Amino acid sequence: MTAPGPPATDLQKRLGLPFGIAIMAGSVIGAGILRTPGVVANEVPLFWAAIFVWALGGVYVLLSVNVASELTVALPRAGGIYVPVREAFGDSMGLLAGWAMWAGFAAGGAALALAFAEFLTFAIPAAAAFTAPIAITALLLVTAFNWLGVEEGRVSNIVGLMLKLALLGCVIVAAFVVEPIAPSGTTAVAAPLSAPEAVIGWIAFITALQIVLGAYDGWQGPTFFAEEDKDPARNIPRAFFTSAVMLLVVYLAINLCVLTVLDLEALRESDLPVALLIEGLLGPVGTKVTGLAAAIMALLTLNALVMTHPRILYGMARDGLFIRSAMLVNRGGTPWAAMLIGTAVAIPMILTGGYVFVFKIQVATGIFAGVLYNASYFALRLKRPDMERPFRAIGHPVLPALILAITIALFAAVVAADPVSGLWVAGLIGICVPVGLHLGRERRKIDLEIAS
Repeated sequence: MTAPGPPATDLQKRLGLPFGIAIMAGSVIGAGILRTPGVVANEVPLFWAAIFVWALGGVYVLLSVNVASELTVALPRAGGIYVPVREAFGDSMGLLAGWAMWAGFAAGGAALALAFAEFLTFAIPAAAAFTAPIAITALLLVTAFNWLGVEEGRVSNIVGLMLKLALLGCVIVAAFVVEPIAPSGTTAVAAPLSAPEAVIGWIAFITALQIVLGAYDGWQGPTFFAEEDKDPARNIPRAFFTSAVMLLVVYLAINLCVLTVLDLEALRESDLPVALLIEGLLGPVGTKVTGLAAAIMALLTLNALVMTHPRILYGMARDGLFIRSAMLVNRGGTPWAAMLIGTAVAIPMILTGGYVFVFKIQVATGIFAGVLYNASYFALRLKRPDMERPFRAIGHPVLPALILAITIALFAAVVAADPVSGLWVAGLIGICVPVGLHLGRERRKIDLEIAS
């Protein structure tokens, strides 16, 4: 009888360009674009100001993927943004970036599960009494599905993106072709929203931008799967830029629909502005149809996120900065232990925080991780000038410096506008720096013992 070998810890190269596009665009398009146009319009109640904020978010993503393309194909390893940050700044900063991004994903998973449950209430009002149980059940079911393997995840994300684009395409076409009907209690108007008496302060603008960036969050998707891509040097940059342009076009189109068809009061009072738009086109049944479609989109986005976040802990575990069991990979290629840890952390967030609360934490931790990530670009250019770079960032050093400056300014502004999110990041720093130093020392001791 043959003795069983060691448990599998290697990822499988099964992915290509279609998946890269699907995991980026599919991770972004979902709950955010469906429910945040009203929140943004409430903060900046002027048509072109609202459109400008959404466009600014798209430009932010384009500048970000320019840097990410170089870093990802130069270091095509599992772990996402953690990999270049650790390479540039050492264990403590790598651990900090990894934990910040992973915490953002955990909060994002909780937010998406809550969004799924809340959207479902538009179609099934009785579900409102069971929001948390429904959200937890959805998260557990998606986790179980991703346990099956990478191939199932690949197919589901590609199909999921196609379904999302089809649903949003119907909304865009209908809004510009069919004359809207005023929904009950609101006024559908042809003129853009405006509030001439409004004065948009910087805190309101930054708050709106924070929400918009949260709606764009998830663009980092291809970085986490670089090790599993069959040709990362070719596929990753193409996936990044194709998806970034797609997101900018889709988000601006949806907002033009919402902001031109609905008045300001309708936007301010609705948790799901697109439902009001469809109700104006189809009548009362439109709300139920939109609620169900939105729930499906949130669930598909949750599927992409649950597939993605285990790769962060996997990469950290392989470098000795997390428990070794997070490296365990099942027959289908899924880092199953790391996936279960993420699900276990997201469940308490579902029970303790509403959508907006966890959404803001997700944005703050993500922007902070972005500061470290963009800084690592310059550090590696100086530290390792001869490193092979199949793709080099366009507009060096101006455009990479611009996105670094923007990210730093955004993080400072977000903390000023929302100190609670800043406290979460401060707590993360307080934990990660000493832990990273300790784990780094322990690993060096082991390396010395092996060498001797």
